[in-house]
Amino acid sequence: MKATQSLPYLPLAKTLWPTRTLSRDLALILAGSFFVALLAQISIPLPFTPVPITGQTLGLLLVGAALGSRLGFLSLLAYLLEGAMGLPVFAGGTGGLAKILGPTGGFLLAFPLAAGLVGLLVERFGLDRSFPGTLLAMLLGNALLYLVGLPWLAAWLMGVGKFAGLGALWAMGLFPFIPGDLVKAVLAALLLPSAWHLLGRR
Repeated sequence: MKATQSLPYLPLAKTLWPTRTLSRDLALILAGSFFVALLAQISIPLPFTPVPITGQTLGLLLVGAALGSRLGFLSLLAYLLEGAMGLPVFAGGTGGLAKILGPTGGFLLAFPLAAGLVGLLVERFGLDRSFPGTLLAMLLGNALLYLVGLPWLAAWLMGVGKFAGLGALWAMGLFPFIPGDLVKAVLAALLLPSAWHLLGRR
């Protein structure tokens, strides 16, 4: 007798719209990319680093959790394509391929990966149903952004002759953003379980 295999957890969007169609998937992908673009307009430049504080990370992590791994990844890939085509979807209303190739390019290119990771954690473990689980998923998604973004920033600084060591790199691309990332992770950890509670689907 075969053991029954438990079904993966459905993310929020797929619970609200369970019937899978091409039009549904395209609508969710585009809606997710527009949501990230909207939050990207919340941008605070810092005088000592080319990396600004933005709402992008909150947007992409929420999109990954709400859409799941596949659609979350594709939504952020669509976001990058929109930006590469020159649409003003990046931080502060910027766009263009040069932005992706610039100092923050590693963080941007990691967006689909981080969204996919958060979506996978939701689908496999249902982490978005609780505050601690959502917080963990958000922090892991943020960690992936840094794992890709910081080496890219270091390589860019080396290319322009401004790399001043790991301490300076962390001061430019890591330490100033940790408090904001924690606030955004907590906010997401409040929003997603509350949405499930409202749906009665914990």
